[in-house]
Amino acid sequence: MTSPHLGARHGLLEHMKQRAFVTTMTDWATYVVVRVGICIVQSLPRSFLERQARKWSYFLAYRVNIRRDVVQDNLEQSFPEWTEEECQEVGRAMWEHLFLMVVEIAHAPRVIRQTTWRRHLRIEGLERLIRTLWLDRPKVVLSGHHGNFELAAFLFGVFGFKLFSVARELDNPFLDQFVTEFRESRGQKILPKKGSAPDVAAVLEEKGAIGLLGDQASGRKGCRVDFFGRPASVHKAIGVFALSSEAPVIVCTATRRDGLFSFDLCVEGVMDPRDNGPEVQGLTELSQWYTDLLEGAIRRRPDQYWWVHRRWRCFPQPPKKLRSGEERSVA
Repeated sequence: MTSPHLGARHGLLEHMKQRAFVTTMTDWATYVVVRVGICIVQSLPRSFLERQARKWSYFLAYRVNIRRDVVQDNLEQSFPEWTEEECQEVGRAMWEHLFLMVVEIAHAPRVIRQTTWRRHLRIEGLERLIRTLWLDRPKVVLSGHHGNFELAAFLFGVFGFKLFSVARELDNPFLDQFVTEFRESRGQKILPKKGSAPDVAAVLEEKGAIGLLGDQASGRKGCRVDFFGRPASVHKAIGVFALSSEAPVIVCTATRRDGLFSFDLCVEGVMDPRDNGPEVQGLTELSQWYTDLLEGAIRRRPDQYWWVHRRWRCFPQPPKKLRSGEERSVA
């Protein structure tokens, strides 16, 4: 006679197997759709895709509710001097930027090569960038979710500099492998974010270069910084890696200038712990230094920032500003 407990356990295992199968098939179907979509993008003229980007941005901004409230609130809080219409327009332009970013990533292996990159890229601070990267010391290359940061990392490989980038694995394993293969196609090496500390330490010990994104919320246990006049958090590990290994920190952004594959790669700043400047006195000072640089780049081109992120979710939000024409509610 079968025990009721054994029967329940067997039923649970079967249910888990079915769910795993459904999840795998869903992930595979999503991967196929994405690959087909990318093939279509690669086959279409870039001029046509550029025109379509603006049309699709209106659809995504005003017809599809993808974190619309989050985008609007982030912009209103970050730019209190803007009108509601101005915030909405930048939110729409953000979707246009993201569409163009996908197009650029899809076409990058064919367009950007060692013999062609000068047609598409202007580098501000080239001498400083090369001088720092050639140091016989560990390096930390830092950026944020601004401009085409994927293309910036891709370009380091095109230039011949091996960059070990820390990135979160995608939930879909098929897409994760596909994205990783693109990122590593020009020499970049991806380190999975989860449990990456020993690998990062090993790269720095061997005087390699680590690539990180410095604008990700890390909860209340992270390092508290001021970002657009509001409290936010960043990962302490960035500062720990740099200060413990005396690694120079290079803050870079890749901002689209005018149309597809027209970029300014800008060295926003370089910090060397051996210079003993005020920004290296502690984790908070270093974190605030690079946060200020990223904020400055975002303010120059706010339409190229990922406002969809809940960047300030770790701390209570101030009340929304009152716009002209709005009345305070009277208790």
